[in-house]
Amino acid sequence: MRKYVILGVQGSGKGTQSALLAGDLDLVHISVGDIFRWHVKHHTKLGAQVRRLVAAGELVGDDLVEDVVRERLQQHDWNYGFVIDGFPRNRRQAEFFLESYDIDGVIHLDLPDEEVRRRVLARRLCSRCGMDYNLIAHRPETEGRCDVCGGELVSREDDSPEALARRLQEYHSKIDPVVELFRRKEYVMTIDARADKATVQRTIRTRFNLPPYLPSQEEPVRLSG
Repeated sequence: MRKYVILGVQGSGKGTQSALLAGDLDLVHISVGDIFRWHVKHHTKLGAQVRRLVAAGELVGDDLVEDVVRERLQQHDWNYGFVIDGFPRNRRQAEFFLESYDIDGVIHLDLPDEEVRRRVLARRLCSRCGMDYNLIAHRPETEGRCDVCGGELVSREDDSPEALARRLQEYHSKIDPVVELFRRKEYVMTIDARADKATVQRTIRTRFNLPPYLPSQEEPVRLSG
């Protein structure tokens, strides 16, 4: 059984790298962002709360994130292990995680803030099916339209320069101490996330002595996240 935590700022490719690992190694990918997006899409009470926070450019509160993760992990459907992204969010949660789960490693995707801004502000989302696009690396065949369903591509509510600046500031103030805590336990492998996704995935697998990544293998389709 393998259990990994993947940490990285918005736009660093956490979701993509987690999905590649999970799909090839039979791990369960637990994405805090995907859980919250499901609630927003299905108009739950939690979804409405998340939508208000996101529209204001704020991060979802740490206590709420912790409750959601605890509930998800208690389902115990991860027979071969899991890779979790979007958690832990602060030092207290990191300490709880270390006490509760015998993790195999922490993948820290390192991305400079200027590259974060370049990537995030180029993101688009299909308003109909939720497919993710990035105008830098994954442009649609028809400008402004989804290749899958033809829906209109729009910017996410929280992808504005002002909202992103607030998120970056909050991210560094909370996540940097988490990385330092894990690093003292010798769990952390810091990976340069500026490279293309295949190079990043190969580096992760080499550093953690995992089976090699074969680019020709069928890759999971990544929706919003």
